[in-house]
Amino acid sequence: MKIQINTDNNIVGREQMVNHYETVLTDALSRFSDHITRLEVHLSDENSHKEGTEDKRCLLEARIENLKPLAVSHNAPSLHEAVSGSIEKLKKSMDSALGKLRNY
Repeated sequence: MKIQINTDNNIVGREQMVNHYETVLTDALSRFSDHITRLEVHLSDENSHKEGTEDKRCLLEARIENLKPLAVSHNAPSLHEAVSGSIEKLKKSMDSALGKLRNY
């Protein structure tokens, strides 16, 4: 599974953060690693430097063998919560998509 992490200009600590989230995503999605060929991650701070609740966003797009790509997003007060929320949504979508594939 190849992971590509993209951030907007409002995200700081890019290199260290990328390494951390690559590990988090690899571990969290390990049971799907045989099916996901590529995972694109888009991290953004939608309010930039302004204060706001749930202004951090994580969009995950998983390219899956023999299926259309799946995309999920989650907004939260912190990047960590946004990534965690997106991972949970992607797991549910993957379970559903792969379950349907097995039934055919």
